[in-house]
Amino acid sequence: MENVLRPLLIVGGSVAITLLAGWLVDFALRRADVRHPDTPLWGLLRRCRPPLQVVICAALLRGTFAHLRLELVRDHRDAIGQVLSLVLIGASAWLVVRVAATVVESSYARYATSTRDPARVRRVRTQVTLIQRVVIAVVTTVAVAAMLLTFPAMQTVGTSMLASAGVLGIVAGVAAQSTLGNVFAGFQIAFGDMVRLGDTVVVDGEWGTVEEITLTFLAVRTWDERRITMPVSYFTSRPFENWSRGGVQMTGTVYFHLDHAAPMAAMRDKMRDILGECGAWDGRTWSLAVTDTTPTTIQVRAVVTAKDADDIWTVRCAVREQLIAWLRDHHPYALPRVATAPATLVAADQWPELTSRTAASVRRDGKQPSPHPAPHTGRG
Repeated sequence: MENVLRPLLIVGGSVAITLLAGWLVDFALRRADVRHPDTPLWGLLRRCRPPLQVVICAALLRGTFAHLRLELVRDHRDAIGQVLSLVLIGASAWLVVRVAATVVESSYARYATSTRDPARVRRVRTQVTLIQRVVIAVVTTVAVAAMLLTFPAMQTVGTSMLASAGVLGIVAGVAAQSTLGNVFAGFQIAFGDMVRLGDTVVVDGEWGTVEEITLTFLAVRTWDERRITMPVSYFTSRPFENWSRGGVQMTGTVYFHLDHAAPMAAMRDKMRDILGECGAWDGRTWSLAVTDTTPTTIQVRAVVTAKDADDIWTVRCAVREQLIAWLRDHHPYALPRVATAPATLVAADQWPELTSRTAASVRRDGKQPSPHPAPHTGRG
């Protein structure tokens, strides 16, 4: 009877203590979360309950399984102890990673709610993400090493590896020079504030948003939902455009190639109306001016502003599309044309009459006549 009750008491008691400890910890964290609603740490720590319970249960079984008077336990005492030790090490690493991630996430959440500068928020987000990845890598490496050292055969191997650590370090450094360079470049990006998560960048002629930063690579999401994966060392060794550096407000330009008779005053009035109806325009400033001229056309530049890169693209497209449509419908003579006949000199006082006849002809039959009358050939 004792051989049956003792295992039940030990195993059942370990499970009961584990469940009770988990419930008490969860209850305490709930109370703390209610008392301090402005601190998200206590609510986030509740996610650490599963690894904590595994650690408690493994530790209790590891310390009490030797008292089980079962033939199976006596015959496989070392193997059972080895398994419980591995579970305890793995659960402890899981708990440390979960606690570290919770603390980092809580700190970032408090900083994000108290800071109104989006650039600083993205910088801190980049840094805490890389710190979290480093912590996970270090804890995982230590846990795997501790698991291996629980095997007697691996202890001798570990001693031999320590004895030759200097030579192996040199060889590994030479062989993994590129990888180590990317790792250090990742730290430089995180703490040097060169590029952050959410920044709008232009790399290799591609425009996109930084979506992910790791210790070895960086992913940029383009406007057409493609992902460009690049080594982080690229951003420390080559120039690139960061449109979010120093602020997210943008200024954009739209160029038009028009005829010399383009009505600039009317175009400015129409552009003012277009921007007034465009929700993406931030209202800071705008302008429309002739910036260049050629023998056949003039170059008109429209300058607009917006709060970020996405909106500046929308504003530029709206201005370009609506101004071209307005010129086509109301001032077709302002669009560039290709001369098909020699030009005839027209007096300055006759030019308004000629342009009005041209516009009336276009409205009547929908065809664009030549603005320059054909020369008289002397026949007919």
